Amino acid sequence: MSLSVRDAAQLLRPPADGLRYLRHDRAGELRLDGGALRVTDGLIAGFEPDDGASIRIDASGCAIVPGFVDAHTHLPFAGWRAGEYAQKVAGAPYEEVARGGGGIAASARALAASSDEQVLAQAGAIAREMLEHGTTALECKSGYGLSVDGELRQLALAARLGARTPQHTASTALLAHAVPPGWDAGSWLDAVAAMLPQVRAQTTAEALDIYVESVAFTNEHLARMGALARDAGLALRCHVEQFATHRSVPVALAQGARSVDHLACLHEDDLAPLADAECAAVLLPGAELLADEHPAPGRALADAGAIAVLATDCNPGTSPVASMPLVIGLAVRRYGWTVREALLASTLNAAWVLGRSARIGSLEVGKDADFLLLDGPVEHLPYRFGRNPVAAVVIGGRPVHVRPDAAWRVQGAA
Repeated sequence: MSLSVRDAAQLLRPPADGLRYLRHDRAGELRLDGGALRVTDGLIAGFEPDDGASIRIDASGCAIVPGFVDAHTHLPFAGWRAGEYAQKVAGAPYEEVARGGGGIAASARALAASSDEQVLAQAGAIAREMLEHGTTALECKSGYGLSVDGELRQLALAARLGARTPQHTASTALLAHAVPPGWDAGSWLDAVAAMLPQVRAQTTAEALDIYVESVAFTNEHLARMGALARDAGLALRCHVEQFATHRSVPVALAQGARSVDHLACLHEDDLAPLADAECAAVLLPGAELLADEHPAPGRALADAGAIAVLATDCNPGTSPVASMPLVIGLAVRRYGWTVREALLASTLNAAWVLGRSARIGSLEVGKDADFLLLDGPVEHLPYRFGRNPVAAVVIGGRPVHVRPDAAWRVQGAA
């Protein structure tokens, strides 16, 4: 099958082909010239129109950008926690909610009480919402199982979700999200170490993750998780510096972490080493807003040349957000970023965190034809805040979502 896009007002392309990622002090080098795009057999074949293609997209007045890659979500999960949000708005801190039986423990109870089909139905609906807002690849995590069997079950459900959705998915084993009832942190990590052969043999997990916080795990546990990840041949990812400063970033860097996520309370002395490292700074402005956190130092990280990434942190507690355009709008306003910086953080750099940047995340010949048709210039993404600008979504060269008012632009699709 062939597809052709013509007359795009803007076409977002990297400054060079073959980049695994692009540091944020180079985001201004991203190109936004107008042009065309040609697809053959699901891959980008060139940047000229093909009037004989089986599917033709009229992009006049529109922007073509790579599909958004949501590199930090907690799908699949069960239920929601709207009552906790009301508590937080009234002034209750996260630690108080968690110690009262809410937070992660509440989602673990909901997951245990739900059937597989109930979990997959909810996760599938959220994934569809993400798709309609331009997410063509996303991460899934465990972390709500809070037992060996529960974590393995959630990872199995993540794989089943990936088989049901048109998006690319990548699984992360968040095996140190909270200390399960009846365990202490050290003995639970012993259980994690013992279950890693099952994780490797029975699931599609590509990374291990840990949450360092006063109600969760410590930097000592982070160092141990790094060793476990290394021995298992898995990437290390870390939830750190969300509600308090624990100086976890130097520990994560010493363990060769692929990413450090949240960073609302990043210590100023840890910013430059992080920006110099081959470790992504995954920023989650939806969680910052809804949890009333201090914004992460996004502007400083970008200026220092960090590998910065944006994600929704879609979860039932701290960030029930599924829209990458909304996250982009928050990042531009709260971090003082340009739209190029926000797009880089949502595409190529996010794909690198998931180990997918050789195939997705940028518009290059030979890469998967995963892209979005936006109904205006990219500058409208943050400016028209809260609005969904995605007119069409193409994955693997096939239109998988076309907004009804944009149907006239896509000719030849079944």
